[in-house]
Amino acid sequence: MIDSKLGKNNNLSMCENLYKGACVKIKNCSKTYQIIGINIDSQICWLREWPFAPNSKKTFPLEINQITLQIFCSNQSWE
Repeated sequence: MIDSKLGKNNNLSMCENLYKGACVKIKNCSKTYQIIGINIDSQICWLREWPFAPNSKKTFPLEINQITLQIFCSNQSWE
């Protein structure tokens, strides 16, 4: 797991450490997101907000270089 901010020069290392299910922070946002898919070749990952509502299907693609921090996913859920 990555504990520190990731710089532009760490893109390859970051890609190797990211995995489906990991929680991350992204540039200019205080929310937490979970990775639901990764395409290393195109440097894109698909995210959803964490914790997520069970009936929510809102996902979006993001360039991997926009990820700033990989964090522990808490067991929180929407109630």
